[in-house]
Amino acid sequence: WEDVNLDDGLVHVRGQLQWIDGKPRITPTKTTRSRRTIPLPAVTIDALRQHRVRQLEERLMLGGEWNDHGLVFTTSLGTPLDARNVRRWFTRLLEDANLPVLRFHDLRHSCATLLLAQGVAPRLIMETLGHSQISLTMNCYAHVLPTMQRESASLMDAILTATEG
Repeated sequence: WEDVNLDDGLVHVRGQLQWIDGKPRITPTKTTRSRRTIPLPAVTIDALRQHRVRQLEERLMLGGEWNDHGLVFTTSLGTPLDARNVRRWFTRLLEDANLPVLRFHDLRHSCATLLLAQGVAPRLIMETLGHSQISLTMNCYAHVLPTMQRESASLMDAILTATEG
């Protein structure tokens, strides 16, 4: 939680969780570009605040049995989440919502695609994702561009026809 400042709506990515010798460790990110600050939408900040309250309640109930690792998402004991359990939970959530099954990592791609479709500058998306080059971002999400090109043509049409009158 020390890397999440809900007051300014920013997450500071400074490390990654890795299991080393069967124990969770926060290790440096793979690259210096991976160390970045990500702004959060208000809806995410609200959800994180609610999650924080629930987690603090769990922590109080457990007292000295809480295992503090400084993580935002943990088990009910404060320990790091097991990746297999997260995948199972995520798959169940998708099924309950009648959505197609996809990998948890695909949420990252969905986020980038939605941002691009909303007209967010590719450079900002690149920085949010931590890509090293804009070409990587654009190659991954080029499938969104045809729709954006049609919208761009419609906007240009509106501008040009408005000046005719």
